Amino acid sequence: MTRPPAEEVATVRVERPAVGGGVAHTPDGRVAFVRGALPGELVEATLLPGTTAFARAIARRVVEPSPQRVDPPCPYAGAGGCGGCDLQHAAEPLQRSWKAAVTHDQLRRIAGLDLDVVVTAPPTAAHASRTRLRCAVDRSGRLALRAWRSHRRVALDACWLLDDRAREAFATTWSRAHQVEVRAIGHGEPFAVVWPDSGRGPYGADLAGRRLAARPVSHVQVAEWDFTVGATSFWQSHVDAPAMLVERVTGLSGAGPGDHVVDLFSGVGLFSVPLASRVGPTGTVVAVESSRTAVADARRNAAAYPVVLTRHARVEPDLVTEVVDDGDIVVLDPPRTGLPREVAEAIASRHPRRVVYVSCDAATLARDLREFLATGFVLVSLEILDLFPMTEHVELVALLDMPGSAVDSATEGHG
Repeated sequence: MTRPPAEEVATVRVERPAVGGGVAHTPDGRVAFVRGALPGELVEATLLPGTTAFARAIARRVVEPSPQRVDPPCPYAGAGGCGGCDLQHAAEPLQRSWKAAVTHDQLRRIAGLDLDVVVTAPPTAAHASRTRLRCAVDRSGRLALRAWRSHRRVALDACWLLDDRAREAFATTWSRAHQVEVRAIGHGEPFAVVWPDSGRGPYGADLAGRRLAARPVSHVQVAEWDFTVGATSFWQSHVDAPAMLVERVTGLSGAGPGDHVVDLFSGVGLFSVPLASRVGPTGTVVAVESSRTAVADARRNAAAYPVVLTRHARVEPDLVTEVVDDGDIVVLDPPRTGLPREVAEAIASRHPRRVVYVSCDAATLARDLREFLATGFVLVSLEILDLFPMTEHVELVALLDMPGSAVDSATEGHG
C-alpha cells in the first residue's frame, strides 16, 4: 500500500502581498504564496504538493506576528476552514493596503500602468454586509463552503459576512439539493434558490426549506429608483455596492439630454435606468444582456423609461458594431472573466467618446485596459472600492476617454 507523501514544512519570512497569499521564499529558493500570513511575519508553513516552479502554502503557526494581525471574527476562517475569506486575520487598514498593492502590481505588469492606487471603504461595516451567498450542500444536508483550493466542503452554522436575516438557512437540512443560494437582497423576506440533485432547474424556497408556490423576487431601492431582481438574476453582493456604483457610473458617464448610451452586460438595469433619467426623452439607452431572467427584470424596471431599449443578446464584436456609434457613451460591467475576445477592439473601432468600465477583477480589467489604450483611449481615472471585505477582491471603476472627441462640451454640467 502506497503511503501519502509526508507534509513539507518550512519556516519563511513573508515579504509582500500577492494574489493567493503573502510572497515568501522557501529554503531551497522557490517563491511561495503563503495563505494566512501577513507581510513581515515569520511563519511556519505547510507547502502544498504541486508545481516545482513555485509553492503554495498555508501558515500553520505564526512565529513572529505582524502588529496588524487580529483574531479572525469568524470561527471558520484560517487553516483548514472555509476558503471564502482570505484576510480575516488582518486589520482592515492592512486589508485595504494589501488590495492596493496587489491591484497596483497587476496594473503595472499587465497594462504597463504605474498608478497611485487608493482603496475606498464602503459606509457599512463588513459584518452582515453581504446580501447573497451561494453554498454547496454536504452529505448531511447542511450548507457548506469549500475549503481553500479543495473540493472538501466545510459545513457552516452561520456566515459572518451574510445579512443576519438569513441565519435560519444554516439551521435547515437541505436534503436532495447540491447547491443553495441564500438571498437577503433589499426589503422583504429573505429566501433561498435551490438547485436539486435531480438536475432540474432551480426553484425558490423559504429559509426553512419549504418550496414556494411562486418564484420569489427581491425588491430593492437604490437612490430614487426601485428595482425588481429575479431569483436567478445577478445583483451586487455588498449591500452598499448598487448605490456606490450607480453614483460613480452615472457621474463619470457625463450623460446628458439627448445622449446615446450603450450599457453592455446590463443585468437588471442597475445602470440603464439611472442613465435613462439623465438622457431624457430625446436620448437613448441601449441595454444588452445575455440572461433571459435579467432581461425580463430590466424591462420591468425600465417600464417608466421608453428610451431604454433592452436587447437579449451576447456581447460579441458583431453586436458591438451594430449598437455602438460615433460619439456614444459606453458602460461596461462584464463578469469576472472580463470582456470577450476582440470586444474592446470592436468598441474602439466605433469611436465612442467615453467608456466607463466596472470590473470585479483587477487582472482582467488590466488586460482590457491594455487593449483600449492601444487603440488611442486615455485612462482618465480609476477608483478601487472595497466591496468584498475580508477577501483579496475589489471592485474597480475606470473612466476612458478618446482624445479629440467632444467630451468636454458634451458633458459640461452633467458630471
